[in-house]
Amino acid sequence: MREFLSHARSVLIMIPWLIVATIAMGALSFVCSLFDSSGKLQHKVAVTWARMLLKVFLVKVDVIGAERLDPAQPYVFVSNHFSLIDTPLMFGNMPREFRIMARHGLWGIPFLGWHLNRAGHVPVNRENPREAHKSIGRAADKLREGYSILLFPEGGRTRVEVMRPFKAGAAYIAIAAGVPIVPMAIVGTRSILAPSSTHLRPGRAELRVGDPVPTEGLKNRDAKELIAGVQQEIQRIWESPSWR
Repeated sequence: MREFLSHARSVLIMIPWLIVATIAMGALSFVCSLFDSSGKLQHKVAVTWARMLLKVFLVKVDVIGAERLDPAQPYVFVSNHFSLIDTPLMFGNMPREFRIMARHGLWGIPFLGWHLNRAGHVPVNRENPREAHKSIGRAADKLREGYSILLFPEGGRTRVEVMRPFKAGAAYIAIAAGVPIVPMAIVGTRSILAPSSTHLRPGRAELRVGDPVPTEGLKNRDAKELIAGVQQEIQRIWESPSWR
């Protein structure tokens, strides 16, 4: 009975709230974009949206390791991705303003797509190599302007709790802009919202921030080795029973 009531709460309260909040905050973000072309106001709207959702979903998040970051330094943040709840977790708890790189199809979704486009996030068309290459250049430009970039380099959520090989785009971006990559691990979200599930369960998650990995002196030929090392570090951070 308890499981049934929990699932009913997800379907009848939490998911409708997600839809309503996304429409309302997406519209607000669009209005803000008429007065602010930098995306800063839109980012604040996104942070508010994410924190509202996490509160309604009864999800608490601990951020561990944020002190490793230099407040004056833009970064390429990369993380594992096991659940749809990862996105609001990141927007609500990242210790830095950022722009995301994500699949271009999201830009076609009403309200959400409006926000992504007007806030300066970067779409990626993985089916078109030429467009994907241009996206790397646009992301590097964002970093040069002082904005950090966030990617889920597995290319999407994994259906099993095993990381897929990371794509090298994050490494190419970091090398092009000459900024460090920060390995991050999200822990606990799969038990809150599993893939292909509509059952949102209250719970606690962690966002673990690793040590920045420098890219000075690296060339494009080093990108695959760099991203492989970053993935190993994220795996280590994610598996640690009490990481600090």
